[in-house]
Amino acid sequence: MMLTRERLLKLRELIVKAAKNLSDDDAFYGVELFDAWKSGEEYKKDDRIRYGNVLYKVLQDHTSQADWTPDKAVSLYVAVPDPAIEYPDWVQPTGAHDAYNKGDKVSHLGKHWVSDIDSNVYEPSVYGWSEA
Repeated sequence: MMLTRERLLKLRELIVKAAKNLSDDDAFYGVELFDAWKSGEEYKKDDRIRYGNVLYKVLQDHTSQADWTPDKAVSLYVAVPDPAIEYPDWVQPTGAHDAYNKGDKVSHLGKHWVSDIDSNVYEPSVYGWSEA
């Protein structure tokens, strides 16, 4: 059976709809399923979008602007981490929206660390972390 253009477009629509229900771990491996970021779009908290070949999660409702790209506007977007990396590099949180939670794992200063507290914005080796 040959698929028509209309049928392919409908299938794409269903795939995009189904992708919204994927966990972040599964979504990471299907970044192509998500729409590319565009300026002037209304985004809702927890939407996922593609910028370059990186999957980002929207942190708060907003209308995107050309100078608020996902790689620069850390209060609006966070990159979805690679689930295959058990101890990703530690990144200084910019606020409560990207703070580490109890049990989160990171690499920092050549060591592996596990967060001892929720809402952890401290640098590993300073406070709130145990060496793994």
